Amino acid sequence: MIRVEELSFKYAGAKEYSLRDISFRVKKGEFLGVLGASGSGKSTLCLTFNGIIPHSIRGDFEGNVFVKGYNTREASVAELSKIVGLVLQNPDSQLFNMTVEEEVAFALENLGLDVEEIKRRIHWALKITGLEGLEKEFPPNLSGGQKQRLVIASVLAVKPEVLVLDEPTSQLDPIGREQVLSLITLLNKEQGITIVLVEHNTEYLFDFADRIIVLDRGEVVMEGKPREVFEEADYLRKLGIKIPVSVKIGAELKRKGLLQKAALSDEELIEALNALLKS
Repeated sequence: MIRVEELSFKYAGAKEYSLRDISFRVKKGEFLGVLGASGSGKSTLCLTFNGIIPHSIRGDFEGNVFVKGYNTREASVAELSKIVGLVLQNPDSQLFNMTVEEEVAFALENLGLDVEEIKRRIHWALKITGLEGLEKEFPPNLSGGQKQRLVIASVLAVKPEVLVLDEPTSQLDPIGREQVLSLITLLNKEQGITIVLVEHNTEYLFDFADRIIVLDRGEVVMEGKPREVFEEADYLRKLGIKIPVSVKIGAELKRKGLLQKAALSDEELIEALNALLKS
């Protein structure tokens, strides 16, 4: 679904490259988590998937990004937006209509869809995001979690095959965070939408991501399944990445020679601790 080949990018006027010789692939229906400290290039990478970089944001762009076979150098942002939906950190920056249903309808009207199809898609998008019944609500009156789910509903209505989310829960309270993360899981597991998620909630990525890439200073420094990546807990900590609590405890027990593996789920850690107490 996504193929990144030797991608490097430097913003116009910048001295350093934000992305350096990055290559990886994302399969159809896969859930890819992206980790990295602030300034590692995560947001820049997200903007390359729907062509905002290099078409709208200029700079030195090297290598290629292919989305469903389309080279983002050649396909327009409008074309790519039908395949890739992008959700940013701050939902307020993506909401500008007077009602919830107008917000979801905006992109559909720009696609030139007929009225009945627009109504069907609005109903589906609001239902799947848990916003049904709020059609006439003024978006600024919504909670943080509802606003972010409205942004996702607006993107989903276009029926993209890939959803790219750049720290969508960073400005939400715990309830809003749980609502958005549960929705992302549903979209991936039940709707089959390919997910690329930049997220600091490493517990969530450990449990639900199929694969994780780790960025540091614009380079991919690790790539693998969550258990493979989080097994290197000490290295991730040096990069400034938060470690899941269960992995943190597992790593300490591994250092003391009490466990062979550090990357354990909560349930596996409890079982391991019970076994140690009995031994």
